[in-house]
Amino acid sequence: MSDLKTGGRFGAALREILADDTAFSRHREANLRPETVRALGERIRETGVRYIYYMLPTLGSRTVAKVVPADLFERMLRKGIAFHRTALTDLQTSRGGELIGGGVDAHEFWGLPEPETFQVLPWDPEVGRIFCTAYDPPHLGEDGGRLVALDTRALFKAAHRGFTERTGLELRSGLEPEMTWTGPGIEVVAKEDQSPAYQVENLEKMRPVFKRVISYGRALDFTMIQGDYEDDGQIELNWDYDRADRTAERMTAYRQICKQVARELGLEASFMAKPYNGKMGNGCHHNLSLWRVADDGSAENVIEDGRVELHATETARHAIAGMLLHAPGSMLVMASTVNSYKRYWDAGQFAPSGADWGLDTRGVAIRVSANGRMEYRLPDASVNPYLSHLYLLAAIEHGLEARLEPGDPGQPSEALQGVVVPNTLGMAIDSFEADEYLMGAMPEELTRIFLQLKRDEWARYCGIITQWEFDQYWEAIP
Repeated sequence: MSDLKTGGRFGAALREILADDTAFSRHREANLRPETVRALGERIRETGVRYIYYMLPTLGSRTVAKVVPADLFERMLRKGIAFHRTALTDLQTSRGGELIGGGVDAHEFWGLPEPETFQVLPWDPEVGRIFCTAYDPPHLGEDGGRLVALDTRALFKAAHRGFTERTGLELRSGLEPEMTWTGPGIEVVAKEDQSPAYQVENLEKMRPVFKRVISYGRALDFTMIQGDYEDDGQIELNWDYDRADRTAERMTAYRQICKQVARELGLEASFMAKPYNGKMGNGCHHNLSLWRVADDGSAENVIEDGRVELHATETARHAIAGMLLHAPGSMLVMASTVNSYKRYWDAGQFAPSGADWGLDTRGVAIRVSANGRMEYRLPDASVNPYLSHLYLLAAIEHGLEARLEPGDPGQPSEALQGVVVPNTLGMAIDSFEADEYLMGAMPEELTRIFLQLKRDEWARYCGIITQWEFDQYWEAIP
């Protein structure tokens, strides 16, 4: 069994990646190869892009960027963009007035572009975007030139490469991001005891929304596959599964698409986990599969083995056990806001509340479906997709490495008996810290700052006096 306190092979590999002080110089050298510079320049000229967003995702699942005239692309390939380090923590100030992530004295990070990520924004063909990777500047001496542990996109990509090297497996995923739209013309009148889900009349009201979202998604190379109406103002639009790092990147772009469509149509669009009581929350189920890729590029899904009856292979069982064992410790990532936990308290709304699994049943944390995937149902739509995949990957590798067993559906194994999934942000913070394996597997800076952000959010919430409290106690207490 892997060493819990050091996060097993997963933790050891990440520490090695983050200790590499040549990462920046190797990235810049690759950027400045003549064929790379030439290819990006040709793409910019062909598309007519005049401005480029150089962007990175943050810990809080937002995106930060600087806009640069497109003709300066070669300069950017060499120097990148500079941000204050706390940009990766959304420049969030604590209740005590401290800028979380290092304070005002924190040094910059440098973001080097990844030219292969260049795309044109379909709503304005003069604007493009390129993702960047964050590094500590080389001039910092022995601490310089290294990947910044708070760059969750780069961290997950590196972790996934290492996972594949160690296991021979590739994690693929498809997400189901639900979101709520409000505004004129899309209101729904439904019977009190009847769900408005799936009705074509309600889809018709959302026609301007889904047409534009799907169109923009396709322009950004999404394979949009289906969508449906789920609850009052809530729709879910899906794209095809892919390698997990590509899926997470598309989730980042999808949020930008939806916000843009809302602006264009005079609506509001929110990924808030639980906007209303008595209505469906905005989940983001992660549909996961593991693939063994051969040298010739062919791939085999090891979650299924050709049998007709619904089942889980031995590999799937180990992966499921790892995810369930670490469900409490990873909940702070999967349900990262105070509001996230309201989704689990509302009975009858299809949100799981336990560390359990089953075959094609929607009341459990992990559902094994007939098409060879493990549907992990705990995350909500506010999730950082790079961070969620990173923690799931660590849990899966622990399950595979230690050959953990989940038991049968409805009958958890001894290792999973007594596993309790947190139902408040405060409980999730405690469970996060208590998971020795995950704490050892992840970079110390990442867990320390993420905990600081979440503790501050919980403290702010606990200190707020709500209207509910007035209604309950103002007159009722003698």
